[in-house]
Amino acid sequence: MDPGQAALILFAAFGVLIALRVPVSFALGLACVPMMVLDDRLTPILLINEMWKSYNSFILLAVPFFLLAANLMNAAGITERLVALARAWVGHLPGGLGHVNVMVSMLFAGISGSSTADAAGIGSLMIPAMKKQGYDASFSVAITACSSVMGVIIPPSIMMVVWGGLMSVSIGGLFMAGVVPGVLIALLMMGTVGVYARRRSYPVYDRATFQERVSALGNASLALVTPAIIVGGIVGGLFTPTEASVIAVLYSAVLGGVVYGSVKLSQFPKVLYDSARLAAISLFCIGTASAFGWLLAYYRVPQALVDVMASWGTGFIATGLLIAASFLFVGMFIDAIPAIIVLGTVLLPLAAKVDMHPIHFAIIGVISLAFGLVTPPYGLCLLISCSLGEVPVVRVLRDVAIILLPMLILLLVVIVFPEFVLFLPRWLTPKFL
Repeated sequence: MDPGQAALILFAAFGVLIALRVPVSFALGLACVPMMVLDDRLTPILLINEMWKSYNSFILLAVPFFLLAANLMNAAGITERLVALARAWVGHLPGGLGHVNVMVSMLFAGISGSSTADAAGIGSLMIPAMKKQGYDASFSVAITACSSVMGVIIPPSIMMVVWGGLMSVSIGGLFMAGVVPGVLIALLMMGTVGVYARRRSYPVYDRATFQERVSALGNASLALVTPAIIVGGIVGGLFTPTEASVIAVLYSAVLGGVVYGSVKLSQFPKVLYDSARLAAISLFCIGTASAFGWLLAYYRVPQALVDVMASWGTGFIATGLLIAASFLFVGMFIDAIPAIIVLGTVLLPLAAKVDMHPIHFAIIGVISLAFGLVTPPYGLCLLISCSLGEVPVVRVLRDVAIILLPMLILLLVVIVFPEFVLFLPRWLTPKFL
């Protein structure tokens, strides 16, 4: 069986299962079954072994621990403190609560590493508040969903941890490379909020005094230390990403249970259950996607793709655009983690062919997949936000498209100018490159 036939069977089976609304994690595993039937050399034991090898990874332990840290922070009421901080510093700008929403998402991204935790935790607080102050329901939901994507771009990002572990790329380098795009996304979204505010006359808060700003900063300071501990410890070589995730959990538990006293002992079982459930979904996807990806590699599909692209004579920028378009398309239908395993492994040789730096390739993939969190039919963060705002998804799509447009321009800048994301890791952490 040649690579084209193998790819056709695998992706056709996967597409049919998705169309039948089979969950992605199961669809990836079931799509491997036709290959086992058609090829006598393949056995179920081989594929189960590939799944087991993907699970048997120390780095992937960081996923459940980062999710647990985010849920503990939510339960501890950290979001309210971040909202107070953002309101004191940017609430006086046109469309004050919209700017607060974006800034809180940026700050919470540095704590949680998860966009879904961001959308759920911040959306439950900000969407009702914005609607109460007269903001359009569609805009309130759209800005909450779109700003939540910073959770996978600003370090510490669970997606970057998974990418680095699976692709053997420095996670510290990925974290440093995500800082500039993440902050610029926040600034671009705040600029979009300002345009909306002037056109629709959204309300503003009175300018906070210097004392109020310092007070708000002090109240949120212990929470803001979290990203410094995690990212600083990893970049400084004090501990691994997995160890950092455990430290984040311990710090969050002490902060919420002892310092703030907002997390009662009776709440811990629910927090643990929710974290375990979300982690199980992600990790099961990793196993089935790894089996799917192993079959692609077994039939030399990535190498065949590189050979085809080489015959086209595509250059660095054209290859970057193709990579981004592939991730954008796939991210619309499946979760980011299986997309990284299936598509990332296929496109990695293509990126290497044009001498694209692995960190540059990773940032293109992460930003592109972030779009999938707010674009139908998958759009998990969009679905969460629409549910919280009690607004149909169709009603929000126009505002989502407008808010995402500057982010798309930023993605093009990242593709064309690699130094845009590489200069910070080269300056601060050259050892990771």
